[in-house]
Amino acid sequence: MLSRSPKINLKKFLIKSTRIHNGQEMARKAAKAKSEENGLPEWADNELKNANFQILDTISRTGYFLDINEQTKKADIQLYESLPDGRTIIEEIDLADDMKASELMKGFVYEYKIKISKAKLIDQLCELLKTKYQIDMDEIFKFDLESAQMMDVESDFDPNKKDKDEDEDE
Repeated sequence: MLSRSPKINLKKFLIKSTRIHNGQEMARKAAKAKSEENGLPEWADNELKNANFQILDTISRTGYFLDINEQTKKADIQLYESLPDGRTIIEEIDLADDMKASELMKGFVYEYKIKISKAKLIDQLCELLKTKYQIDMDEIFKFDLESAQMMDVESDFDPNKKDKDEDEDE
């Protein structure tokens, strides 16, 4: 028994296929335009992602972890002493490859070794940031956490020790 393959009208198929392709292309262009409307244009985003960072300095600071992401190997840290640019919180700092995120603890005091790198932005991107977003910026910084050593910090409070005032009241 011979089976017949259904007849396909090639002209209708090509027209339909072209419409689907054009529809997908239009949707892609609309999504790209919308993302540029809400964020940076693609060229500017690429410029930031491919920035040529130069190591500026490695500094020591004390502070504690606010958040630790084991999957991305990034953390948010609060510093007691500010960085050279004045900030005291670093969001999504990159953890060194040899650091085990699972061994780090939030809320405990650490001494950090932080590598600071910076990259100069191209004039076109600086102008875009200034005109569209009112941000006056000509360089960006990157922070890498090279080490984190938990500090042995003692508290003045001892729950086993009675206050002198309490002893006098008795």
